[in-house]
Amino acid sequence: MKQRPYAFWLACAAQALALAAPAAAQGLRPAQPGTARPPARVAPSVPRPADYIVAIVNSEPITNNEVRMRMARFEQQLAQQGQALPPRAEFARQVLERLISEKAQLQLARENGIKVEEATIDIGEQNLARQNRIDVAELRRRLAAEGVPLAQFREELRDQLLLTRLRERELESKVRVSDVEVDQFLALMQSGNDPASIEINLAHILVAVPENASEAQVSSARARAQRVVERSRSGEDFARLAREFSDAPGAATNGGVVGMRTADRLPPLFWQAVAAVPEGGVSEIVRSGAGFHVIKVVEKRRPGLPGATVVQSRARHILLRTSPQLSEGAALARLADYKKRVEAGQADFAQLAREHSQDASAANGGDLGWASPGLFVPEFEEAMASLAPGKISNPVVSRFGVHLIQLVERRQATLSQREQREVARNMLREKKLDEYYVQWAQEVRGRAYVEFREPPQ
Repeated sequence: MKQRPYAFWLACAAQALALAAPAAAQGLRPAQPGTARPPARVAPSVPRPADYIVAIVNSEPITNNEVRMRMARFEQQLAQQGQALPPRAEFARQVLERLISEKAQLQLARENGIKVEEATIDIGEQNLARQNRIDVAELRRRLAAEGVPLAQFREELRDQLLLTRLRERELESKVRVSDVEVDQFLALMQSGNDPASIEINLAHILVAVPENASEAQVSSARARAQRVVERSRSGEDFARLAREFSDAPGAATNGGVVGMRTADRLPPLFWQAVAAVPEGGVSEIVRSGAGFHVIKVVEKRRPGLPGATVVQSRARHILLRTSPQLSEGAALARLADYKKRVEAGQADFAQLAREHSQDASAANGGDLGWASPGLFVPEFEEAMASLAPGKISNPVVSRFGVHLIQLVERRQATLSQREQREVARNMLREKKLDEYYVQWAQEVRGRAYVEFREPPQ
């Protein structure tokens, strides 16, 4: 298997822990077509100049190497999404601002006494390894091969968890969605005029164009992209073409797939190119600052409309709430023991839930009933989605406490009117959370004392 850079593992960690901040909050804005370099593939292990301080946030420094490492991570993410990078100096400035905002939030979390125990970091490591189909020992071996100290990596995980817990504490209680807002949202979705009502999964192939390319180089790249269009439309496997032609990082392993998202969260160039393309179809060539893109519509759907079909899950769980009497580490250990006992046939999950779970589902053996996507918090959803029927997750930490989850069964179901309203309510709630987060992060940043030193390179 191809060795992956440290930036890859950090990006995966954010996804595995459901900790990625909203895109708008990242402060990263792609350049306009024709102004940006093609996506660079910079790994933090390449030779670097001597490190130096670029900014002070209250009393804590941010170094040039921190900025470079984060730039490498975002370069990979933006390239996978087909977005062009801003000019290098502007990109570094945006990333530095993102780090300043994070540093101020981490300081606020510590001031408020928010902590993350070692046992929780262990769970985060295990989840990350499982998502990449390797064990923890192999994950650590690969990090060591890149010269990344384990303590540094675990500290990154700790910081991500601290940020998530702070955001939950500060923002969750402020989000309210009224019935009137739900009615308006459903009406807009049913009109078909709102990109936020369309979910779409794309795959794309990037044929990169070098900075300051000659006319001959541009012409050659366009011709290469045109061959991709013709071969994909003739029925060749798009994933195989992505492995052969695409210059986007990750194309060799993900076949160029971007992943399901609402149309309003796609790069505008991409959405304009595929708005009229049917499912399974391939767009015309799209030119961006990075080069030429060929885009395939893998799946297109309108969630929450009358007759919409979704995959529902029925799960049961055991919830332990942390307290001065029960630390997070002790709760994790207790639930891990319950899992071993159930899997060994020494205990029944439902009976353990009745005896120990600390929420209203305990009386029903932890049964949560049938749930559509988006009903539970992200950490819970992710763990449940990874399970086969009958299987039990590792302990999962959320803002409610620590869960042990068993998936009972899954089914295809048509949403009732009430369920459609719940889907719409959850979508609106997530949108409001994004908006609240951006405003709140700006306020935290504004209260911090920031001293700029030498600009990052």
